[in-house]
Amino acid sequence: MTSPPVKMPASIKAGEPPAAPPGATLATNETTPSSSAVRHALARAHIATLLFGVSGLFGRLCQCSASVLVCGRAGFAVAALALLGLQKGQVPWRGLKTNDMVGLVLTGVLLAAHYVTFFMGIQVGGVAVGTLGFACFPAFTTLFESIAYRERPSNRELQCLTLVTVGLVCTAPSFSLAHDGTAGLLLGVISGLAYALVTIANRRFASHLPSLQTTWWQNVVTAAFLLPFTWWQFAEVRALDWLWIACLGLICSALAYVIFIDSLVVLKARQAALIITLEPVYAIFAAWIVLGDVPGVRVILGGGLILGAVLLLNRR
Repeated sequence: MTSPPVKMPASIKAGEPPAAPPGATLATNETTPSSSAVRHALARAHIATLLFGVSGLFGRLCQCSASVLVCGRAGFAVAALALLGLQKGQVPWRGLKTNDMVGLVLTGVLLAAHYVTFFMGIQVGGVAVGTLGFACFPAFTTLFESIAYRERPSNRELQCLTLVTVGLVCTAPSFSLAHDGTAGLLLGVISGLAYALVTIANRRFASHLPSLQTTWWQNVVTAAFLLPFTWWQFAEVRALDWLWIACLGLICSALAYVIFIDSLVVLKARQAALIITLEPVYAIFAAWIVLGDVPGVRVILGGGLILGAVLLLNRR
């Protein structure tokens, strides 16, 4: 697949290329990403998807509340990213403009909402249902991105979104919110809506801010936002749960999120979003192997349709 060029925000001056993360290739209106750059961006997006999928498994294993889990996860991510930044000679808490700071605070709150509803969906409805609900976020991303950048979705993207929607309908066990599976699916959908907004914002940040700096600040805001609601619960968290939270923060959040943001330098947000719909496939497979949660026929059918959407997107 050849990725269309990423449109740059109007605030970037003509003839003055914005800074990009080290080793990243930046797409502009004047240049089209090379096939090698696109392949590398696709690989980064798929690796991030795998790590995001495994995060659902850790969320299911963790016995504490979703808000405590997310706050602790963000704390580990902040520490890991700070050390990584210092090692690379980058100080993530310096060099921000006021407009960028405001945007990072807002997206940090949205990221907190995304993660809390995501893990609530998994805890209520299970790994498969929660992650498949989240997989609807490409639909929101395409809608919001089309409005923000005045871009018309291609026929292929619309076909992919249709497959994702049908897949979600197939997955829903009932149309009653009293059913745990349906409630978990709805929480996953809300999580996807919040993450779509974060993805759109990150596309703008990727044009002039290092992905490490963006990720660090958003996790700082996430932890700070949730801490007043969770601090008294940390003393009751089991030692094993701290291990799962650490894995979430260090591997499935800090590392995966940086990789995903880097992919946005070359890929459009909605293209990367559709690749992320593979997350339920990885999550369901991991839950099957580790927890013994065998997916039902409807889950397999819905997941197959979602996977088909991703394959359609990547078809040359």
